[in-house]
Amino acid sequence: MSPRQHRKPKQRSLLPQKKVDPLEFEKRLADKGYENIAGVDEAGRGCLAGPVVAASVILPQDLIIEGLKDSKQLAEKKRDEMYDRVCESALAWAWAAVDASEIDRINILQATLKAMRESVEQLKVVPNFILIDGRDTIQTAIPQKAISKGDVFSHSVAAASVIAKVTRDRMMCDYAKAYPSFSFHVHKGYGTKLHLDELAENDPTPLHRLTFRRVKR
Repeated sequence: MSPRQHRKPKQRSLLPQKKVDPLEFEKRLADKGYENIAGVDEAGRGCLAGPVVAASVILPQDLIIEGLKDSKQLAEKKRDEMYDRVCESALAWAWAAVDASEIDRINILQATLKAMRESVEQLKVVPNFILIDGRDTIQTAIPQKAISKGDVFSHSVAAASVIAKVTRDRMMCDYAKAYPSFSFHVHKGYGTKLHLDELAENDPTPLHRLTFRRVKR
C-alpha cells in the first residue's frame, strides 16, 4: 500500500445495541417457580495479600436498585452507597472470607469456592437457586448456575460483588494499621507497583500469599 493510500475506517453499526436486562436470569428462574434466588461473587482472588472474600445476596423479586452494577465499574464512594442500599433492600445477605494461609494450603480456586459456599450457608434465608459469577460452581445440593460476567448479567450477582468488594476493602484498610510497612489501604493487596516496591523493601506479612509467584520473587 502506498503512503497515500488509506484503508477506509470501519463504520460502526447504526443499529441499536441490545440492552442488557439485569434481571434476565432471575426472571427466567422465577417463571420456573424459584423464589429466593441468591447471587454470589468474590473479591480479592487475584491479590498478592489478604483474604479472598465472597458474598451472597438474595434480593426481592423484580427489584432494581438504580445505579447498581459490577463493583469494578463503580467509584469507591458509589460502591459504599450501593453497599448500604443492598444491605437495606436485600431479603438476606452474608459474606465469608478465607485467609492467606489457607489460600496457600488449598490454592486460590478452592479457597474462592469455599468462601462462596460458606457465604451461601450463612444466609438467613435459604435460597432455592444460586447464580454464581464465573465458570465454577460450588459444592451444594441447591440448584445453581455459573455465569460468565455474572455481575453484568445478573442484578443479584452485582449486589453480591458490591458486598464482597466493600467488605474486603474495609478489611484491608484495617490491616494497614497493623502492618504500616505496606499501604494496604491504598492497593488493597493487589499487585500494583507500589505494592511490589514495598515487597522489595520488606519481608512479607502473614497476610501475603507465599505461594504466589510475585510474592516468592
